Amino acid sequence: MSAPAPSTTTPTGGPSPLAQRYARARTKGWLLVLGVLAVVSLVRIVSGTDDITSEATLRAAILAACPILLAGLGGLWSERAGVVNIGLEGQMLLGTWGAAYFTYWYGPWHGLLGAALLGAIGGLLHAVATVTFGVDHVVSGVAINIIGLGATTFMAEAFFSDLQYGGPRQLTGLDPLPYVTVPGFSDAMVWLNDQGWFLVSDVAGFLAALSTKLSVFTILIVLLVLLTSWVLWRTPFGLRLRACGESPSAAESLGVNVYLYKYVAVLVSGAFAGLGGAFLALVSASGFVTNQSGGRGYIGLAAMIFGNWTPWGTVGASAMFGYTDALRLRSPEAVHALLLLVALGLLAMAALRGWRKQWVGAGLFGVFGLAFLLWYLLTDTVPREFTGLTPYLATLLVLSLASQRLRPPAADGLVYRKGSVG
Repeated sequence: MSAPAPSTTTPTGGPSPLAQRYARARTKGWLLVLGVLAVVSLVRIVSGTDDITSEATLRAAILAACPILLAGLGGLWSERAGVVNIGLEGQMLLGTWGAAYFTYWYGPWHGLLGAALLGAIGGLLHAVATVTFGVDHVVSGVAINIIGLGATTFMAEAFFSDLQYGGPRQLTGLDPLPYVTVPGFSDAMVWLNDQGWFLVSDVAGFLAALSTKLSVFTILIVLLVLLTSWVLWRTPFGLRLRACGESPSAAESLGVNVYLYKYVAVLVSGAFAGLGGAFLALVSASGFVTNQSGGRGYIGLAAMIFGNWTPWGTVGASAMFGYTDALRLRSPEAVHALLLLVALGLLAMAALRGWRKQWVGAGLFGVFGLAFLLWYLLTDTVPREFTGLTPYLATLLVLSLASQRLRPPAADGLVYRKGSVG
C-alpha cells in the first residue's frame, strides 16, 4: 500500500483544508492551555495555596507524568494497530528490572536500552498471543502483567541479592542520568514564581520546572512524542499502521502485511512501556524495587483513552494525572484547592454542553461541578487518607465524564485472520 505524504497546499497555492484544520487545532490547543493556566492561577489566589503552581510542585508533576506518558504512548502505538495492550503494567515492571540490571553493569544509557529491550520482550509475548494465536487481548494483557510481576520478583532475587546495595527485592545506588539547568534563566523564573502575580508567576513556575534540574530523559521523552506524532500521522508507514487498526481487511486488500505491522506496533508499545519503567528506576527514584510501577501502566492506558488515541491528547491527560499525583504528595491543603479547580472545570464543561444544547451532558457536568464546589466551600481540608486516592479517582472521573466523545480505532481489540472479511 503506497501513500503519498498529505499535501499542505491547494492547486491554487493556498493552504489545503487539512493544513487549515491543523492550524485551527493548534490555535484551540494554545487557547485551552492559556485558559487552564488562568483558571489555575485564579484558584491559587482565591484559595491562598501557593503550592499548586510552585516550581517544586510542577517539577514533581513532570516527574510523575513522564512514566504515565510513556505507557500511554505505548498503548497508542499498539491500539492504533488494533491490539489492546492491557499488559503495559507488566511491561513497565520488566523495564524497571532491565534498567537496574544494565545500569549497574554498564551505565545509565545502557540501562535505557535494557529497559526498552525487556519491555519489547513483554510486547513480543503479547503479540504472539494476540496476533498469531488470536488470544483475547484483555486475557493476554492480564497474563503479561502477572508474568511481569512474577518474573521481576524472581530475577531480582536471583541477580541482585549478592550485589552491593542490592537485595532480594531492590537494587539502589544506581548511576543517575545527567540533568540540565539553564543558568540565570532558572533563577529568574524561580524569583518570578515567588512573587505570586496572577498568571505571570504561574507561567514562571512552569518555566522554572522545565529549566531547573531537568533530566535529559525528560527531553528524550518530548522527542519521542514528536517522533510518534510524525511517524503515525505524517508518513506512509503510519498510515498503513493506522489502517490495520481501522480496517485490517481493507489494508490487506491493498497489499499491507497486517501481521507485520501489528507485530511492529506491539513491540514498539512494549519498548515504550519499558522506558517508562526505566524512568521510575533511574529518575523518579534512585534504584529498583519490586512492583515499582504502582499501577502507572493502567493510568497510562487511561491517559491514552482520555487523550482520544492521539499523542498530544495523551500528553495532556498524562500531565493532568501527574499533576494530581504531585499535589497529593505536597499537602492536603493543595488537594483541597484542587477541589475548587475541578469544580470550575466541570462547571465550564456544563456551560459548554449547554451552549451546544447537549442538555443531558450539561446537567451531568453541572451536578458534579456543584458537588465539588460545595465540598470545597463546606470543608477546610481533605482527609489524608483521601489524598492517596487522588490520581486514581481523577482517572475514574475523567473517563466517566469524557466517554461520550471518545472514538477508538474501529478494529481495536478484534481478532484478525488473513483473508477475513470485515
